[in-house]
Order: sequence, then structure tokens, then C-alpha cells
Amino acid sequence: MTRNLAILGTTVLVIATAMLAQDPPPQNGTKKAASHAAGGSATRGKQIFEQKCAMCHFADKTEKKIGPGLKGMSKRGTFSVNGNKVTTESLKTWIENGDSQMPGMKDLLDATQIRDVVAYVKTL
Repeated sequence: MTRNLAILGTTVLVIATAMLAQDPPPQNGTKKAASHAAGGSATRGKQIFEQKCAMCHFADKTEKKIGPGLKGMSKRGTFSVNGNKVTTESLKTWIENGDSQMPGMKDLLDATQIRDVVAYVKTL
């Protein structure tokens, strides 16, 4: 009987540990979440860029592919196609709506993905 209780106790302990390992504790790091909401993640933005944007734009060159190369765009401070000032808001608007030379991406990317791409493009 004692052996059965020991086996039962060990089994319960193993199951409880496995369940706790599956559900990480809630994080109180709301500051980080708010920061991401405002600024986006360049790391995730790079992945999205490679999937959705790299077919038309170089990230590591200024030369034109289908669209302009984006290297150094933030340092230049202006878009190469129209000379407008590069800001977080202007990048967001350009990516969402596009223009006559680039399709808008708001139907392909959600708001968080667009923020992430903007964060990445600003690092180029």
C-alpha cells in the first residue's frame, strides 16, 4: 500500500510539473509590450521584409531592384523616389498605401507587422 501511494504521489508530481512547464507565468512587463506597440520590433520586421519586401527592394544596397534600394534611407532622411522626409509616420503611410509605383501593403500586413517593418527599415 505504501508503495502504491509513493507511485501515485510521484505520478501526480510529474504531471503537475509538466502542466506548469506548459503555462509560463504571466509577465508583468507591460512596459515592454507598450514599447513594442509604439515602436515595433526590427528583428521581426527583418523577417517580414525578407518575406514580403525583398522581392522588390534591396536592404543592403542603394541600387534599384524593382523598387529602390533602402540601405541608408534613414541616414539620408529622404525617400529617393520623391524627396519627402523619412519619418516613422511617413514610412508607415507609404507601406500601408503605396503609390503609383508600389502597391499598398495594408491588405497583406497587419498594423503590428507594418510597425515591425518600419522599425527594421529605420535600421538600414
